[in-house]
Amino acid sequence: MKILFLHQNFPGQFLHLAPELAARGHDVLALTDARNTRRSPVRTLRYKHTPDRVDPAKTRLGRNYTVMSDRGVSVARACAQLRETEGYAPDVIFGHSGWGETLFLKEIWPQAKLIVYAEFYYRGVGADVGFDPEFLPYGLDQILIAQGRAAHLGQALIHADAGLAPTEWQASTYPAPLRSMIRVIHDGIDCTALHPDPQASLTLPDGRSLRAGDEVLTFVSRNLEPYRGYHSFMRALPAVLRARPEAHAVIVGGDEVSYGSPPKGAKGWKNQILSEVQGQLPMDRVHFMGKVPYATFATILQVSRVHAYLTYPFVLSWSMLEAMAAGCLVVGSDTAPVQEVITHGENGLLVDFFDISAWSQTLIDTLANPGRYGALRRAARETAQTRYDLRGICLPRMVEFVERFAP
Repeated sequence: MKILFLHQNFPGQFLHLAPELAARGHDVLALTDARNTRRSPVRTLRYKHTPDRVDPAKTRLGRNYTVMSDRGVSVARACAQLRETEGYAPDVIFGHSGWGETLFLKEIWPQAKLIVYAEFYYRGVGADVGFDPEFLPYGLDQILIAQGRAAHLGQALIHADAGLAPTEWQASTYPAPLRSMIRVIHDGIDCTALHPDPQASLTLPDGRSLRAGDEVLTFVSRNLEPYRGYHSFMRALPAVLRARPEAHAVIVGGDEVSYGSPPKGAKGWKNQILSEVQGQLPMDRVHFMGKVPYATFATILQVSRVHAYLTYPFVLSWSMLEAMAAGCLVVGSDTAPVQEVITHGENGLLVDFFDISAWSQTLIDTLANPGRYGALRRAARETAQTRYDLRGICLPRMVEFVERFAP
């Protein structure tokens, strides 16, 4: 088959799938934003998208659709040019629906089968909106804005032949008529590359080393922000480090905003939240690593005694499953995306997202008593291996899913 992948930050969720399909003999091509510098072994073309400034006062609730559909137009024009200049006609198109790139592709290639990666459907009620009023104002306006953000997502799936979502809960955010179009297959975690290593050693920025078996508490997020519970974790941390004088906290993540809004007067939340508790923390035992290479990230998980993961009812992070694959004891927020994977007391522990005292006490206990939780660590890795392993489970399922659309 000729298979075209669409993702403004390709390879994105298609990191393993696109090369695997190429290795199986398919003619694989990717199209991505010209500003994307990420590399892939598959042939990649780039489209130019220079959006006009959107005036919120004029577009109001339509501004999100305007932004997304404008990108869709840029992609459609690039695809029309590809069709005319190269005679290119894919059998299957697989694109992420989040940025509007797939909206008009059936107008260019009506005969092609279109699959959209249906990651999340914004809701006015029942997901992230209203979950944490401290950082996400909640009222009728916010409900309407969130519901309005779903317009392009609904259109993308309506015009597709099928959708794919990584988790059952994320698929459940779609309305029932659309949910019936979606197959659930996770992107997959490389459980061979990510595994427990009792010899693992991490060199900190100050030159000190932490080793597997040391009292290490880890927290990972692409960016340190409320959506991923950075505030709850940091507010719990002073009590933890007071009670555990040998413990070190290793925190991975950037100081930008992936989801939600930035704090007033700052680009990110890191220092805003840190300023609340910094005077209560032994900063020589709190290590902000920033964004790290993947090999360093893997080592951080391998030296971790306890890994804290929190999220709003939103997209589940790969990092939580990667921590489980590495054999971490994961203490997770008792929120729907986490509940789908972790059963309290069986393969991890769950704590109310907002209960700072409970977070402190749970982290103290798990750091103090590693032997008590060995079975949970082993069960966490088993969960990753039996449900989310890349090569053994997820990638073969995704390949089968795409290949069944062969003409």
